[in-house]
Amino acid sequence: MSYGKQPSEFSVRKVGAPNTLDFRAFIEKDGTPVSPFHDVPLYANEQQTVLNMIVEIPRWTNAKLEISKEEFLNPIKQDIKKGKLRFVRNCFPHKGYLWNYGAFPRTWEDPNVVHPETKAKGDNDPLDVCEIGELVGYTGQIKQVKVLGVMALLDEEETDWKIIVIDVNDPLAPKLNDIEDVERHLPGLLRATNEWFRIYKIPDGKPENQFAFSGECKNKKYALEVIRECSDAWERLITGKQRPGDINLANVLNESSPDHVDPAQLKNIPRGDSQPPATIDGSVDKWFFISGAAV
Repeated sequence: MSYGKQPSEFSVRKVGAPNTLDFRAFIEKDGTPVSPFHDVPLYANEQQTVLNMIVEIPRWTNAKLEISKEEFLNPIKQDIKKGKLRFVRNCFPHKGYLWNYGAFPRTWEDPNVVHPETKAKGDNDPLDVCEIGELVGYTGQIKQVKVLGVMALLDEEETDWKIIVIDVNDPLAPKLNDIEDVERHLPGLLRATNEWFRIYKIPDGKPENQFAFSGECKNKKYALEVIRECSDAWERLITGKQRPGDINLANVLNESSPDHVDPAQLKNIPRGDSQPPATIDGSVDKWFFISGAAV
């Protein structure tokens, strides 16, 4: 079965210039703004073998873009730290993000639940996704992907799952069906992925990140169970059975949700203007050389 690069009913509404505090990428369904966190379906087919992934950060780029949990309809924006836009550093030999990086919609890593194997609570975010296909994506793109495995990063004593996937349209997708296929056809990628997450915060003065399972990448079956757990957690969240904390639950398509909004209430969301990106300071391209990193 063939899938389009973006479900035809979804598109991106960009407001403000990329690389500025004002930039927002809203997801639209048939021209109406919706929440990428709460409205885009997790599964692209009824058999649940193909999933929808929201691309936040295109491969090779450095801007730390993410779904805004706190804002109305959860647009994608650039993360801010101490009042400044956040960019990840280039830790030699890695340039920016190694994959198209994003999230699974309608998933939530519940901070009220300690995972029995990682011994750490959820990080209060949608599930993170690393898409390893050959095409560079774009912010707000909805890719159809298949799941291959998962790593369990322990980030500041929270479980931060990283699901490894590939675009179903990628030429290599038919050959990649579980995590051992990744090492066979893309040797070194999982090792580089582990290293990237381990060292990427060191230039900012933070210690190495740690992993559960000694950094081992768990297989597809394990990953699908993690996704199921986080999908169930989101279901509790959107139906009001779990307290949301700082998460904005406004949504357009979940009519049974207490936070469902009528599309008529969306008139205050700005029109798209697709401004050119602002100039980035040249220091973003600097290499950092980390002792113990592979070459």
